[in-house]
Amino acid sequence: MARPTKAQMSQSWDSRKPTAFKDLKKRQMEYYMGAKLIEVGVNPKSAIFRWSLETSGNRETWTYSAYWGESKEELLQKERSE
Repeated sequence: MARPTKAQMSQSWDSRKPTAFKDLKKRQMEYYMGAKLIEVGVNPKSAIFRWSLETSGNRETWTYSAYWGESKEELLQKERSE
């Protein structure tokens, strides 16, 4: 069975929250993603990370994605061609 080569986590909050709150939450997500990668045997330094944001009304959903191995190469090729 093929091993996964990407992971993501999302959190939503009110878009009117202070910037300090949002920054804290994003730093926490970065920490947890690194810990999760180590847990599954991936060196976080070998992965690349991307943030995405979706807004719906007064809600923001921030998604933090990690890519390594095959997914990393595919993403880098896609970004180069854009």
